[in-house]
Amino acid sequence: MTMLERVNKLEQAILDSGLPAPDLPVWHHFAPGLYARQMLIRAGIELTGAVHRTEHLCIVTGVIEVTDGETAQLIAGQQVIMTSKPGVKRAGRAITDTYFTTVHATEERDLDKLVEELTFSKSSELLGGPDNKQTLRLAK
Repeated sequence: MTMLERVNKLEQAILDSGLPAPDLPVWHHFAPGLYARQMLIRAGIELTGAVHRTEHLCIVTGVIEVTDGETAQLIAGQQVIMTSKPGVKRAGRAITDTYFTTVHATEERDLDKLVEELTFSKSSELLGGPDNKQTLRLAK
């Protein structure tokens, strides 16, 4: 089983659990040529991320277990900065309330266009969006 298949299997288990989509506050920050997307993942939340198209930085504040389906790591500290390669889909479980921020090189400022430029998803498919798989499954 590939790493993507493993993470997708976890994502399906989350969907099948019947639990409502968690409330994950998101903030957007812009500077010339840069976009940062910051999310608060509350302790105990398990989630999967979108597959990104580009290499970017991740800044993590808190304690979270993260896997890409092949390797797992416990990220813990006041602030950890790491590089994320394109094409990786991750899953995580927050041990403490954790701020997870991705930083991207881009001039785009339209949030819907940013999602499609930076990931293989559409804005409506992300948590809170009307086409999010977890939201759609609960509506049935």
